[in-house]
Amino acid sequence: MTETGDVAVLGRLYQVIESRRGGDPEQSYVARLFRKGTPKLAQKVGEEAVEAVIAASLLHQDELIDESADLLFHLLVLWADLGVRPEQVWAELERREGISGVDEKKQRARE
Repeated sequence: MTETGDVAVLGRLYQVIESRRGGDPEQSYVARLFRKGTPKLAQKVGEEAVEAVIAASLLHQDELIDESADLLFHLLVLWADLGVRPEQVWAELERREGISGVDEKKQRARE
């Protein structure tokens, strides 16, 4: 896998998610998620994160891969719901690149 390919698949998925906004909840799982509202979407992201943590704790690599995909998918739906574009998140990650985690946390504590 290439770095471009990895990010590109998330961008394409985000576009599909955006295209489902306002769609028929009987025909689209994403439309059904949007209809449930932000609190339920956030809850779903939390559930998927917990499932990923459990898979990792049990050292189940295949399950962790599946749950990670579910987590990323639902996180993208939540981003779309709140108007957060993947490029904004990538830009924040790039901003943090090369900054130690300790220094980054100190900087956030001062803000």
